[in-house]
Amino acid sequence: QVQLVESGGGLVQPGGSLRLSCAFSGSIFNYYNMGWYRQAPGRQRDLVATITNSGITNYADSVKGRFTISRDNPTSTAYLQMNSLKPEDSAVYYCYAKWRFGQRDYWGQGTQVTVSA
Repeated sequence: QVQLVESGGGLVQPGGSLRLSCAFSGSIFNYYNMGWYRQAPGRQRDLVATITNSGITNYADSVKGRFTISRDNPTSTAYLQMNSLKPEDSAVYYCYAKWRFGQRDYWGQGTQVTVSA
């Protein structure tokens, strides 16, 4: 059973940076494409960024140039480096894993990011 555990969220001032981590366990990391989504109160869960097993990335327009998704296959960890944070980036951030060979997918429990002065 795949488990995803996020960490690294918190309170940061506008313009600041945070790095989120997602620890993957329970299967072979390379078999999964990884992603980060976020959900603000009263809003739907939106895509932030994705990365394939080979490192191909995709970003929401709202975070391009500010956020960087990466993965470290030997340690089965995905990351989201967030720079130049804005108040509108405040949300619960969820790690997501999608099996490359079918429809199985998994979600982490989420980590809160709050951008406020």
